[in-house]
Amino acid sequence: MALRVAVIGCGGIGNTHGPIYLKDSLAELVGYCDIIPEKADKSAERDGVKRWYSVQEMLSDVGDSLDAVSVCTAGAENGGDHYKPTMECLAADKHVLCEKPISNNIEHAREMVATAERRGLYLGVNLNHRFTPPGLTAKKWMDEGRLGSPLLLNMTMWINNPNETSPWFHIRALHPHSLDIVRYYCGPVKKVHAFFNRSPKEDGPDGKRVCWSNVQVNLLFENDVVGHLTGSYDANPAHNLERCEVMGTEGRFVLENCFEELTFYPRRTNELTVIRNSIMGGMTGFGQTFEKRIHRWLEQLTEKTPREDIDASGRDGLAVQEIIEAAIASWEGDCVVSVRG
Repeated sequence: MALRVAVIGCGGIGNTHGPIYLKDSLAELVGYCDIIPEKADKSAERDGVKRWYSVQEMLSDVGDSLDAVSVCTAGAENGGDHYKPTMECLAADKHVLCEKPISNNIEHAREMVATAERRGLYLGVNLNHRFTPPGLTAKKWMDEGRLGSPLLLNMTMWINNPNETSPWFHIRALHPHSLDIVRYYCGPVKKVHAFFNRSPKEDGPDGKRVCWSNVQVNLLFENDVVGHLTGSYDANPAHNLERCEVMGTEGRFVLENCFEELTFYPRRTNELTVIRNSIMGGMTGFGQTFEKRIHRWLEQLTEKTPREDIDASGRDGLAVQEIIEAAIASWEGDCVVSVRG
């Protein structure tokens, strides 16, 4: 039986989630909710479903039959509006797939995760970059021991974003993705040391951007892997969006742009393994990462996967925000900071 789902927030991301649910055989899209009536109306009319103008209206109307929601609101640093609708839906015993970041407010993020766990509900986060065939293959290689014992990691993610809404917008809004990838491959992070700068901007308050638009973060993992994150809002993603490299005692892999190409470099021979997207699922663009992530969410809800085994769970979403807040504290305090576990 298909899961009955609704989408909260009818911006670009909500209008990505909704049509994916509409065509997935594991879901029945019930409707859209937005506090801006014309947005809810437009999405609902397009897809032939219900519309509501508040979460409470939605829950009063279809709450008894609703299984899960996608929270696709935005807010400050792309996560400021996630807390309230998530908490309202958890209080009504609905499973929640929340857009990233889980929240730009770390106390809110902790409360969201604790509430879902206390009520025995599924809470997932749309950390969609890990849900690609080559990304999953790289993880399989690591689990099989093909790299040997992991030693080093380098992660790069950069885009062109002129947004200046807050000093920490770049790291809080973008790098949940990159830090989820590093945790996916190398596990929990225990210490960070971060450096930031702001690029020049003629009309900026001091000749520079408001946003700390570039960051370098040194990472020490609990398994003693040492890693590094390079991030920027001052780059052209047409050239390269992201690159992840993990090295172990027996070789290393390089994953280019989430899904485009995966290469294994063995330590003791010169024979490479190169796998290109065309033979790994035929992804035609980055947008398909949303389809793969949402389908996996629906699969795990349908199969009643143990909550501790959910891919890109609320706890994973919280963990990357803890790293981000530690990086900010490191820069502000000019020190190495331990990450709250």
